[in-house]
Amino acid sequence: MVNQIRSLRTRLTVAVALAAMAAQGQQNAGWAHYHGSQEQTHYSTLNQINTSNIGKLKLAWRWDSKQEFKDSEMQSNPLVIGGVMYVVTPKLNVAALDASSGRELWRFDPWDGAEVRSKLRNRGLTHWNGRLYIAVRQWMYCLDAKTGRPLNSFGQNGRIDLRQGLGRPAESLNVSVSTPGVVFDGKLIVGSIVPEGLPSAPGGIRAFDLLTGRQIWAFRTIPHPGEFGYKTWPPDAYKSTGGANSWAGLALDEKRGLVFAGTGSAAFDFYGANRHGDNLFANCLLALDARTGKRKWHFQFVRHDVWDRDIPAPPTLLAIRRGGKPIDAVAQATKSGHVWFFERATGKVLNPYKNVAVPASDIDGELLAKTQPLPLKPEPFARQEMTPDLVTQRTPAAHADVMKRYETYRRGGQFTPPSREGTIMIPGFDGGAEWGGMSFDPETRNLYINANEMAWILRLTPRRKPVMESKASLLYQQDCASCHKQDLSGSPPEFPALTSLAARTNELSVASIIRKGAGRMPGFAHYSEDTAKTLARFVWSGQDAAVTLPADNPYWLKYNLDGYIRFTDPDGYPALAPPWGTLSALNVDTWEYSWRIPFGEIPALAAQGIKDTGSENYGGGVVTAGGLLFIAATNADRKFRAFDKRTGKLLWEYELPAAGNASPATYMLDGRQYVVIGAGGGKWGNVSGGSYLAFALPD
Repeated sequence: MVNQIRSLRTRLTVAVALAAMAAQGQQNAGWAHYHGSQEQTHYSTLNQINTSNIGKLKLAWRWDSKQEFKDSEMQSNPLVIGGVMYVVTPKLNVAALDASSGRELWRFDPWDGAEVRSKLRNRGLTHWNGRLYIAVRQWMYCLDAKTGRPLNSFGQNGRIDLRQGLGRPAESLNVSVSTPGVVFDGKLIVGSIVPEGLPSAPGGIRAFDLLTGRQIWAFRTIPHPGEFGYKTWPPDAYKSTGGANSWAGLALDEKRGLVFAGTGSAAFDFYGANRHGDNLFANCLLALDARTGKRKWHFQFVRHDVWDRDIPAPPTLLAIRRGGKPIDAVAQATKSGHVWFFERATGKVLNPYKNVAVPASDIDGELLAKTQPLPLKPEPFARQEMTPDLVTQRTPAAHADVMKRYETYRRGGQFTPPSREGTIMIPGFDGGAEWGGMSFDPETRNLYINANEMAWILRLTPRRKPVMESKASLLYQQDCASCHKQDLSGSPPEFPALTSLAARTNELSVASIIRKGAGRMPGFAHYSEDTAKTLARFVWSGQDAAVTLPADNPYWLKYNLDGYIRFTDPDGYPALAPPWGTLSALNVDTWEYSWRIPFGEIPALAAQGIKDTGSENYGGGVVTAGGLLFIAATNADRKFRAFDKRTGKLLWEYELPAAGNASPATYMLDGRQYVVIGAGGGKWGNVSGGSYLAFALPD
C-alpha cells in the first residue's frame, strides 16, 4: 500500500509539472533544438492539439523549395525560434520562413547559384545566440539568423574546413556533418559523416568555438599510440583506417557537462583483415566531458564489426525507476533491434545481458571477436533470425521462389559471420532502429521506437589483386562495383546508377568526385589525376583505356561487398513475412512493451486487400502532452500520422506529396499550435520532394 501511495504521488507530481509547463507555453513556444531538446527526447508540453480534437487538424500552410530532383532527399527537422522557422532544402539551401504563414523571409545558397544534381543529406541546423550552423560538404558555415549571411568572424568568410584538425592531410579526406551538433559552454560539439569504404577519414568527435570556429578539442575514436584503446587495433591503424564516426547525432547532459555519442563501424564495414582486434571506439556509446573531450566511460556494442552495425540513432537522456528510486539514465537503440540502458554518470549497464559465442569466420584473413554482448531484457523490438516459418506467404509462387534461395544462404541469429555464399542479415543494414531516434514521454513512461524489419544479404566477393598497369574497367570492378554494381546500375538512391552520367554531369566533375569523394563515397586521392580522369571517362562514356596504379596501395583488401542486396521475392516485395516496419511503445520502468503495431503499408498490396504490412520508414516522431505521437517516416505510403500515445490507435493521417523521411516539429505561435513536417522522399527510388507542410486546428 505504501508503494502504491508513493507511485500515485509521483504520477500526480509529474502531471502537475507537465500542466504547469504547458500553461507557460500557451501563447508562444518554439522548437529551438534538433528533435526539440539537447537531451534528444522528441517531447513537447504543448496540448492544444490533443486526442479530443485531432480529427479537426488541417493543413495551415505549405512552403515549396522547388529544389527537388531525381533521387534527392530532404531529412531536416525544422527549428522554430521567435516566430521564425529555419529549414534546409534538398540542395542544402537554408531558408527562413514566417512560422505562421510559411512566407519566405530569406534564403542562403552555399553554391552561389551553381547547379546541384548529386544527392546531399542533412538533418537540420544548430542555433545559438542568433547564429545558425550548417555543414555543406566539408564546410561548416555560421550564418546570421536575421539575414542568412555568413558571419565573417567565423573561420574564413563565415566557414571552416572540417577536414582540418584530424591529424591527416586535409586534401586526402572526405568529411562532413549531416546531423546537427549540440551546444555547451561556448562550443559547438559535432560528430561526422565519412566514407564507409577505404580510404576513409577518422571519425573524431570535435568541439569548435561558436564565435571563431577554432577547434577546441578532439576525441580520437581511432586511438593513437599511448591512448586508451590503442592496443585494440593494429599498431599503424591510426594512420590509414577510418570510420568509427558519430554520424547519427549527439545528446547533452548540460548539468553534468557530459556529451553522449554513438559511433559507427570502422572502415571497411564488412571485412576487417586490416584491423584485427576489438577496434575501440567503433560501435560504442561514449560519454565525454563536454568541456575537454576526455572520455568518462564507454560501452562497446559490437567488437570488430563486420556487419555494418553502426549506432544508428542519437542517445536519449531520461530518468527511469528501479527499486522505487529514479535513475538518471541514457538509452541507446541499435540496428539489431535492442534498447540498452546505462547509468548516465557512471556508465553502469542497467540491462541484464550476456556475452554470446560467435562462430569463427571462414573468410581468409578475417579474425572475429569470440564473443559479443546481447541484452536479455527488454525483448528486442525487431525479429532476430529469419527462420523457415518467416518466409513470405504472399503467394505460393513467391514462397517457393524465396524458399529455394533461402536454402542457399547462410542462416542464424545475430553475429552469424559474413560469407561468400551470402549471409541473411535481420534486421538488415538499415536496421532495426533508424536515425530519427526514439521519443520519450514522461507521462506514460514510454519510449516510442519506429523500426525497419527487413532481411538483407551480406555476401563477400574476392577482389582482383591490383597491378600497376591495368585498365579502367578492371579498376572500376576493383574499387567501385561493390556499391555501383558491375553493370553500373547501382542501388539507387543510396548508391546511384552511373549509366546516365553524360546527361547529368561532365567528365571533369566525375574525376573530381573520384579523387575527393562525396557523402559515403571515399575519395581515391592515391590515384593520379590521369588515372582518375581515365576512370571517369569509362563510367561517363564507357570508353576503356589503360591506367597506371600506385606501386603500393595501402587500402587494398582481399574481399569486397557484393552490393547492398535486400532479400526480396520475384515481385520486389520483402522475402520476410510482415511486418516490414513497426512502431513500438516500451515502458522504461518495467521494460515491457505497452503496445506494438505494424507501421505503414504498401499501397499496391493494400489495394489487393493485403493491409497492415508495415513498410520501410526513415525519420522519427514527436510525442506531446496532448496525448499524441506524431510521425511520418513511412516510405511507400507517404502518410503523416497521429497515434494515441497510450494505445497506439491511429487517430489522424494525411497523405504527403513525398514521404516525410524526417522528424516533425511542433510549436505554439500567437496561441495556435502547429505541427510541421518536411516531405523530401527520395529513398529507394520513391518520389522526391522539397516541401514543408504545417498543420493546425481551424482558427
